[in-house]
Amino acid sequence: MHMHWYDWLGYLGSILMFSTFYMKTMIPLRVVGIMANVCMIGFTAFAHVYPVLVLQICLLPLNAFRLVQMRRMIDKVAQASQGDFRFDALLPFMTAEKFAKGDVLFRAGDPSKKMYLVQSGTVRLKELGKSLGAGEVLGEIGILSPSNRRTASAVCDTEVEIMSITEEKVLQLYYQDPKFGLFLVRLVIQRLLKNIDPRASTVPLEPVASAPTPS
Repeated sequence: MHMHWYDWLGYLGSILMFSTFYMKTMIPLRVVGIMANVCMIGFTAFAHVYPVLVLQICLLPLNAFRLVQMRRMIDKVAQASQGDFRFDALLPFMTAEKFAKGDVLFRAGDPSKKMYLVQSGTVRLKELGKSLGAGEVLGEIGILSPSNRRTASAVCDTEVEIMSITEEKVLQLYYQDPKFGLFLVRLVIQRLLKNIDPRASTVPLEPVASAPTPS
């Protein structure tokens, strides 16, 4: 049987496409998928197999788009591991609240519904015997814990101004923004280490500008 040169493109494209089913990492899979698409486009165009040609023409930009998406995600994670997250970026999602001296933000065992950033004043974590001031975050452990419960009670030692963000928005940003996700994980780990060893370092935060309290 006589074979045309473009038949070899078809065989090569078929081998490449078959090999993608054995790949466990997505970037090599997409790269090989693109190579398979190119080979199959060449073969089906010369062989006049138009239904398969249309399919491969559609798959080529899709594979290329997914490859670019994954590369961008990898770059974001790499940047997140090298940079610091600034809470200024969360201001559009946060609500300003004020509390009087002696007010309880939450009690140990309560459901974790919010995370807080202290703007001014002092908040004491009762069971831990620790106080948090301006620029410090609290409530993040409960949001990420399996039980979704507060691990300590937070009491205002002074008049306190805080910015709060809901659990739903925190989790949404955690999945969408690698910098925020990595920052939150580091914050929880450092908080736990700090509770074990008071000499452990904490995540440095800069106070953000106060937002007006809603009337």
